Amino acid sequence: MSPATTKPRSLDMVLEPDDSQRLSNLSGPFDAHLRQIELRLGIEIRNRGNRFRLLGPETEITRGEDVLRALYQQSDDDETTLTTEHVHLALSEATAGEVVQARKTEAVPGAEGEVVIRTKRGVVRGRTPQQKAYLKAISENDLSFGIGPAGTGKTYLAVASAVNALERDRVRRIVLTRPAVEAGEKLGFLPGDMAQKVDPYLRPLYDALYEMIGFERVARLIERAVIEVAPLAFMRGRTLNESFVILDEAQNTSVEQMKMFLTRIGFGSVAVVNGDTTQIDLPKHIRSGLKHASEVLDKVPGVSFTYFRKEDVVRHPLVQAIVEAYEQHDLAQTEGPGNGRGGAA
Repeated sequence: MSPATTKPRSLDMVLEPDDSQRLSNLSGPFDAHLRQIELRLGIEIRNRGNRFRLLGPETEITRGEDVLRALYQQSDDDETTLTTEHVHLALSEATAGEVVQARKTEAVPGAEGEVVIRTKRGVVRGRTPQQKAYLKAISENDLSFGIGPAGTGKTYLAVASAVNALERDRVRRIVLTRPAVEAGEKLGFLPGDMAQKVDPYLRPLYDALYEMIGFERVARLIERAVIEVAPLAFMRGRTLNESFVILDEAQNTSVEQMKMFLTRIGFGSVAVVNGDTTQIDLPKHIRSGLKHASEVLDKVPGVSFTYFRKEDVVRHPLVQAIVEAYEQHDLAQTEGPGNGRGGAA
């Protein structure tokens, strides 16, 4: 490799207008946001007022400029105080690139086709190309699957789509469900009535609703049966018409349970199925209904599959690194000498 390819480059940029309050918001306390960008991209950022100099590999300083300009634009809102999460999301957008794998959905829809959901708590939109494709798939299909690692926004974006459909009178109610499977733990006897027993399993769905439309309104809608949160077993024998139905943690359904759920879909309904096939908590002899459905329904019209990857993780940056480390370890185990099983089920 020639020295010219490794020599750091520099890029000078100016952020307009020159607003000390916005610049302080951009930099964060003790320049924490700038340090976060430096560490993520492997560059150096120097600034005096609204004049910035970025030093590092050419590709990375170009991304750094995009991130700084995007964050500075966000800082124009007086009500927005930039946080490490804002910086992480901006970095994820800048580094997403073309690393996208999906079937039946366009990975990078045009800006004119982007789905933006407005709720009373703010605007929800896809941050990565796959998240944008996922929202678009939900808006265009009666049955959508979102498959990928934790932290990619599968549940949150599905709940946002459900709330949006309810508020636009697209559906009459929201039904949220998930299998009550213990994640490698034996919880033993749980006290209380049926609602209290299943509540721990359904807490992530409640949390997304609370953030979207507020605690009090969720409580009122649940009381009126406009929102129903129930374990998967309660779906048997029902037909769900004019409903937005979300099955979360679907990797922990059996083949029979998945078939049961999918045949509950009635007229005027939309269904979203989410799961992470790398975190299956079923007994070894039971096949995941999510894996099976992705094979059986792959070419069925009206069914979409969006596959998320580690690049779509929008939680703490460490989560993305953890997902990648597990992927590499599993790959090494599968390809290692003497492994005749071809990987885990």
